Amino acid sequence: MKQTLLATALAALVLLPGAALAQQVVRIAYVTAENSPQASQARLFAEQVEARLPGAFEFRFFPSAQLGNEQATLEQLQLGTLEMGNLVTPMTEADDRLGIFDLPWLFEDRAHVQRAITGDLKSEIVGAAEAGTSTKVLGIYENGFRHVMSPVAITTPADMEGLKIRLPGGQVRQEVFRMLGANPTPIDWSEVYTALQTGVVDGAEAAAYGFAGSKLYQVSDHLSLTAHNYAPSFLVASQTFWSGLSDEAKTAFAEAAEVIIEPSFEEAATQDQIAIDEIATEAAVNEIDFIAFQAAVQPVYDDYIAENGSEWLDAIRAAQAD
Repeated sequence: MKQTLLATALAALVLLPGAALAQQVVRIAYVTAENSPQASQARLFAEQVEARLPGAFEFRFFPSAQLGNEQATLEQLQLGTLEMGNLVTPMTEADDRLGIFDLPWLFEDRAHVQRAITGDLKSEIVGAAEAGTSTKVLGIYENGFRHVMSPVAITTPADMEGLKIRLPGGQVRQEVFRMLGANPTPIDWSEVYTALQTGVVDGAEAAAYGFAGSKLYQVSDHLSLTAHNYAPSFLVASQTFWSGLSDEAKTAFAEAAEVIIEPSFEEAATQDQIAIDEIATEAAVNEIDFIAFQAAVQPVYDDYIAENGSEWLDAIRAAQAD
């Protein structure tokens, strides 16, 4: 009798729907805050996976570098001690060709970005990023256009002359600001508010949501919508985690990553405008002379082409609006 009951119980367990079985925990780490595009992408992705495989996975989100900076997150993914991450810099540094995203004034607007990185070029970008990081790239989205807050309105390259600008990023971005006459100054983001308040730096560059989240408009008079760099975000999985998924789960993850492209761009645009509107309550907001800035930094493009060829650049330019 006991054996019969046990067999019956085991059979019932096998027949239980996925929601009743133990969920597989999937942690997604990123360094930006909950008001960032990366946070939205992680949430949208999890919702779409849940819609396809109800109850199979429990997604847990770790914003604001709770599990370490981007390099530490990448290392955890490579070791297989973390399931997923949403990364920017480690991915764009994974291959010299990916340095194209450091080229200033490369994209006209968000629509241009979407056409460029979701078209024919996408597979090459994904391939280069995966090979350079040993991760599985599920999708490429947005981490925002970067702007400048400063004590003066920046409308032409001449307005950058002599400004001490807090600036992260690689060598190319540093060189661009020097080329424009500014003085790039390395300061941890957590110290920027005080640095602006005390005059250690004159300004800072970041995405609008970063300025709004840190209330930098309280200590800086102007937001110049320079949009000098566009930072893509890469939603990636550990190869260890990915290889352990069933074919059904892999299909669901791939479909979820694809279907959130459009809504993730829309939400990023909404978040961007909300942040700019918040900044505008206390600081002046201005546009720039895009063509003048693009012409001023042409040598950076020449250097990139000399090292990496023009194929990717040509593809991005071909995606411009007619």
